[in-house]
Amino acid sequence: MAIRNIRELGDPCLRKICKPVKDVNLRTKTLIGDMFDTMYEANGVGLAAPQVGILKRIFVVDVGDEEGNSVPYVFINPEILDRDGIQAGYEGCLSVPGKSGMVTRPNRIKVRAFNEKMEVFEMEAEGMLARCILHENDHLNGIVYVDKVDGRLYDNDELYGEEE
Repeated sequence: MAIRNIRELGDPCLRKICKPVKDVNLRTKTLIGDMFDTMYEANGVGLAAPQVGILKRIFVVDVGDEEGNSVPYVFINPEILDRDGIQAGYEGCLSVPGKSGMVTRPNRIKVRAFNEKMEVFEMEAEGMLARCILHENDHLNGIVYVDKVDGRLYDNDELYGEEE
């Protein structure tokens, strides 16, 4: 697989609405593998296709589990079916490097999507996983988290110190 260039805020690709995926072919599978490699290389927990310049309704996430194990998910043509509760927390984005902002989102969601084999699945998510799914799903609709920030954007070193 390959590491792809991540588009940054200001790139028109990040503001476009993505097209549905009709089938998964070799090119799509390669894209998904590249997206995981790119996300992991950049120390991210989610990456949407428009962030690597592809206007398709695909994103990948891996927020791990409590033991620190990798738990990768592929979402193709996702649809948020239900939202509940409220959570507020700092979000960052690989397309807005070095910045974070406070964003309020639902705490629990239900989502329907296709996996990399074009098999439909539904899942419920809460907390960080729900936040990540909603963040990446926004990318498919031309929305970047900075559009939803309550207050201002912070430099990560202001929030987390120099080690970030």
